[in-house]
This record gives sequence, C-alpha cells and structure tokens, in this order.
Amino acid sequence: MRTFLFALFAVAMNMTASAQLYVATFDTLSFSQADTYYVNYNSPMVDVGFNDGIAHFPCVYDTSFGGIWDHGFSYSNMTDSITSGYLNQYSAKTAKGYNNSSQYAVAWCSLYGSAPARIRFTPYAPDTVKGFYITNSTYAYNSMRDGDFSAKKFGGITGNDPDWFLLTIKAYHNGTLKPDSVNFYLADFRDAVNTNDYIVKDWRWVNLTSLAPLDSLEFTMNSSDTAGGFGVNTPTYFCMDNFTFVNNPINVKQVPANTLAAKVYPNPAADILFVELADNAVTQVNVYDAAGKLIMTNEVNDKTIKINTATLHSGLYFLELKGDNKTASTRFVKQ
Repeated sequence: MRTFLFALFAVAMNMTASAQLYVATFDTLSFSQADTYYVNYNSPMVDVGFNDGIAHFPCVYDTSFGGIWDHGFSYSNMTDSITSGYLNQYSAKTAKGYNNSSQYAVAWCSLYGSAPARIRFTPYAPDTVKGFYITNSTYAYNSMRDGDFSAKKFGGITGNDPDWFLLTIKAYHNGTLKPDSVNFYLADFRDAVNTNDYIVKDWRWVNLTSLAPLDSLEFTMNSSDTAGGFGVNTPTYFCMDNFTFVNNPINVKQVPANTLAAKVYPNPAADILFVELADNAVTQVNVYDAAGKLIMTNEVNDKTIKINTATLHSGLYFLELKGDNKTASTRFVKQ
C-alpha cells in the first residue's frame, strides 16, 4: 500500500505520466434525428451550453422575441450547404464535419449578445490548446458570395473591393486577458490580383499553440462591411471541428502557492480510497475521470474522507481538493 502526501512540492514531483491528447469532435453529443441542431429555450439568458471533455462550450438563448440565439456555441449535423439566409444559421458550408464526420460545432459571435463567445475549461486548464479546424457557415458564406438584405457581396460590383472577414481568438490566463491573439481570415479580397480572392468553403486548421498558457479562449469577429453605421453586416458565424488540446491536469503551473495538503491511500485503490486531510480549509473533495468529467463530489464532514471506488472502472482518475480559494490536485489509479 502506498500513502501519498500531496501539496505543491508533491504535485511538482508527480509529473512522470505523459500528457494526453484530447480531441473534441462533437460526435458523441446526442441527437434524436438527422439534419438538426442543439437548441434550448428552457432557461433564457442562462448558459445552457455543453461539454466535450474538459472543454465547456457556452450557449445562451433569449426568448424575448420568440426564441433567438444570443451568443455562443451549438452543435449540429445539418447538411444544408445551399439555402441562404438566417433560417439556415446552423449549417456548415461543407455540409459535414471535418474528415467527413457527421457532427460539428457552430459559433455565433454576436455583436449584440450579452457576452462574447468564450470556451472555458473545467476542472483544470490544459497544458496547450493545439487548435481546431474551421470553415464558414452556409449563412455567412452565401451572404459574402451573393450579398443579402443587410450585407454586401464581397468584392462589390467590380470585384475590386478589398473586403475581408476575420476571426480573432484571444486567451485568458488566471482570469486576465492576454495581449497575444491569433487571427484567421474566413474571407479575404484584399489582394491586388482578383483571382487570389477567397471565401473559405473547406475545413482549415487554426493553430493556437502560441496562446499558451491559458484557461479560456474568447472569439470575436469583424468584417470590412460596416456600411450603415450599425457595426458588422456580415453574419458573424463560423463552424468548428476537432478542437484539440493537450490535457495534463497534474501540472505545477496550475496549482497556486497557497495549496492544500492531504494523505491519499491506498494507491492503487480497490474498493475504498481514503483522503486524510491535513488542512481545515478543505470543504470539498471531487473525483474526475481521465476525460475530465466530474463523477463524484464529497462534502467534508470529517478529517478522513472515505471515497467508494468499488463501482469505478479500472484506470486513471484525478482527485481535487477545494476550499477557501485554494486548490490541490493529484491522480490515483483504480485497480
């Protein structure tokens, strides 16, 4: 039996396990039928988003006008790459996900919504977000190609207008917005040679490794089409697939200096895992699976917490201690 006393120094030593590569493909998110998308009007102006691994994709709807999308992410298996207009806002121009998958995410970076579109991570931030695949939504693509009631045709009548449609991605770390950003042009007509103009209609990779370290990502969109004085006229949508990050929750960079301490045994565990607390500040002990899903929460009523691990599948798990703005994490193995 091995007893493990963990605090800041212990977390720093427990770095031998290799990091895990995680890909949010959105394929495991459930649908009742084909050619549909996620929508939830049950809690207006409240985040009703979804998780894929430790990544949380927020989504907010507003029922003030009969049910509209305020901002954030949805997931979709829509295949309509033809129909123009707002009623087809959940379709990718590719009519499918990356590598012919059936599902993908759709983002609306609403300029008028209650908050920006922002991906968060829970219960811990990844070491690095590698990036994701991106393409235009059918709604945005067709609007730029043809123009619509409020937006112009990119290039204008002559094809010489230097139009552009830009996604900007910024990172937060420890709650502070970092100065660096990653830009990706979903359309670009600025080249002097018109044959080089393009509107993205396939899946392309966006590299985000330069933004590490981070604990959330913020997405904003801008366009050259701002005629009329009401902001961007181009529909501020994009589609995402295979959101990829390196998942290493036991990382000394993620543990604050005023960390907590406890003895955890036995490790590996069979039916019971004991957590013997060495700090009165601990109020909660959580267990997460290897994908970052919270599977157990234990309130602290005693110095020694007994966690029933008998029903867990064999494998790696993560233990988190929380209390008084302090956090400590370690891993254990279920036999």
